[in-house]
Amino acid sequence: MDPELINDCVHCGFCLPSCPTYVLWGEEMDSPRGRIHLMKQHVEGTPLTPEMAGHFDACLGCMACVTACPSGVRYDRLIEQTRAEVERVHVREPDDRALRALVFQLFPYPRRLRAMRLPLRLSAGLRRAVAPRLERINPSLAAMADLAPPAADRVRLPRRVAARGPRRATVGMLTGCVQGEFFPQVNEATARVLAMEGCDVVIPPSQGCCGALSLHSGQERQALRFAKRTITTFERAGVDTIVVNAAGCGSTMKDYAEILEAEGDEWVERARAIRTVDLAEYLVALGPAAERHPLPLTVAYHDACHLAHAQGIRSEPRKLLDGVPGLEVREIAESAICCGSAGTYNLFQPETARDLGDRKAERVLATGADLLVSANPGCTMQITSAIRRRGAHPIPVAHTAQVLDASLRGLARVP
Repeated sequence: MDPELINDCVHCGFCLPSCPTYVLWGEEMDSPRGRIHLMKQHVEGTPLTPEMAGHFDACLGCMACVTACPSGVRYDRLIEQTRAEVERVHVREPDDRALRALVFQLFPYPRRLRAMRLPLRLSAGLRRAVAPRLERINPSLAAMADLAPPAADRVRLPRRVAARGPRRATVGMLTGCVQGEFFPQVNEATARVLAMEGCDVVIPPSQGCCGALSLHSGQERQALRFAKRTITTFERAGVDTIVVNAAGCGSTMKDYAEILEAEGDEWVERARAIRTVDLAEYLVALGPAAERHPLPLTVAYHDACHLAHAQGIRSEPRKLLDGVPGLEVREIAESAICCGSAGTYNLFQPETARDLGDRKAERVLATGADLLVSANPGCTMQITSAIRRRGAHPIPVAHTAQVLDASLRGLARVP
């Protein structure tokens, strides 16, 4: 916990209306400046109490406060450092320890997630039926049962997808863990779009988790291990630009050099040698080459926190959607407030996540759009679950890549 970063906060309060937990509860210690005050107390010698740990655990890490802060406080780095400290010194209750062990031994490992495909496919109806009862016994397990999407058919991507037409660039593509196993159709669409825009797409088969889930939850050693493996994988693939289609992954990978500072200069330089770009960011900078065909749709675009706040990418996805003939983009009220997914937050803080999810679902449905567009798998699962709980007519959810893919291929709808 860096004292200099802590002292950058002047406690002005601009962060308060941007903070989801402060919006929900109005509690000072559950605001960014309140949590920074607790960080300062701990750095100055106050032991990390269970109450302090609870306030840190309640933070979504959505980084809306980073956008709102006029003083440039690095709350993103502070909360990551603080969570690592919590995991080092705070003794959790046995059931909490068991849940966290389950999550971090499962979700960052694509092969283990892949093993869940058949059970998920067979248990879809049962999971929906038992979730309300399980809620009374263990809200976290109930959230896990409710959030899991229907098992998609597995997609086997080739190691290289050749550019269509003149080659304009060569890029690597991150397949991710949750994205790759729960939403493989998004990766398939991403590779096709990049190829149709003139890119050779290199997809290393040995890649795994980038470390985002671990880093955002204080699992520092695991996060560093995954970060090093990701860098090594793409070095061996011979690419220096990696296109990422998951907001949380992209924000973490862009910070690899900073995250790996304690690992020595060699790792910092290796991290800096690889450029990470979000898909929308990359396509806008590259410029369109392939013809866009009409899609007569109204879409509500959801700003994923780690895209809008952590990476500052807001206009680029909208520009891509605006470039599709016949498509109308509708804005969602309170777009800067987190949906409650926040990586693993909806598993560890299910009640708060549910409140935020319900709030987001209400505002999504109020747009009256035909389709919700999201650029993060966690947000997709969270909002889909919240809409289903409301008993409303389900609104389909797609990634920006899938909308572009449908337009470029001249499909009548987004698959």
